Amino acid sequence: MDNKQDRLIRGTAMGGRIRAFAVRTTGLVEELRQRHDTWPTATAALGRTLTAAAMMGTMLKGEEQLTIQVQGNGPIGQIVVDANAKGDVRGYVNEPHVHLPSNSMGKLDVAGAVGREGYLHVTKDLGMKEPYRGSIPIVSGELGEDFTYYFAVSEQTPSAVGLGVLVAPDNSVIVAGGFIVQLLPGLTDEEITLIEQAVGAMPPVTSLLDQGLELDEMLRRLLPDVEILEQMDVQFKCKCSRDRVEQTLVSLGKSELEQLIEEDGKAEVVCHFCNEAYTFEKDELQQILEKAIH
Repeated sequence: MDNKQDRLIRGTAMGGRIRAFAVRTTGLVEELRQRHDTWPTATAALGRTLTAAAMMGTMLKGEEQLTIQVQGNGPIGQIVVDANAKGDVRGYVNEPHVHLPSNSMGKLDVAGAVGREGYLHVTKDLGMKEPYRGSIPIVSGELGEDFTYYFAVSEQTPSAVGLGVLVAPDNSVIVAGGFIVQLLPGLTDEEITLIEQAVGAMPPVTSLLDQGLELDEMLRRLLPDVEILEQMDVQFKCKCSRDRVEQTLVSLGKSELEQLIEEDGKAEVVCHFCNEAYTFEKDELQQILEKAIH
């Protein structure tokens, strides 16, 4: 088992005309698997989305953050992942208990779980009045190709995206990670062809990580002259707290709170993102009701 810390690296190649990111998210995906009790195909779908989000988060600055929603017509329903520039990521899938037979290549059938029709939405909160939102139709449901298409269409940046999650027979995550290589203006057709060939010949991300390759070694397979500019930890972090949940309860208003107190005598609120449950007993609900009235 690879016990290396989850990390992300960012670099450039070909004289700054290529941006490259690589990330190991094994611990992160395993933590979400445990929190949400995801079954293998759902784990892979959530894990791939989470891996892309971690890298896209580091393309942001300061307090900016983004949310990715994958809304396909497959059995897992919607995947939602949040990420920011500090390497904090969280996410969930509507139906965690989905596991399908392997696809024709003997791999986890992520496209079957996500669905081959639907939309991928990326919403970026850049501190402006209106958030930026880019949406594309799902092109494959395998997610790597879908994010590749998103960058080309919504951000006009030709990119290669590789994402992978390897799940053990006991459902735990063996390795998870990915890379994004972005082509910036100024590359010649020959250079672009070379990169495309290198990406095409690259083994799956999971097999490289499983062999113990470091992130920079993985990028060097694609870009021999890559220069690593930054590395950082990535981690699961949820924004929920008892205070925030209390605010949500206050916002329900007087009649809904009175109904809760009368019918249930208590309230349990579960965070979608981390599955943490917050229980409020009757006397606490009375206090919240007081706040709601005043």
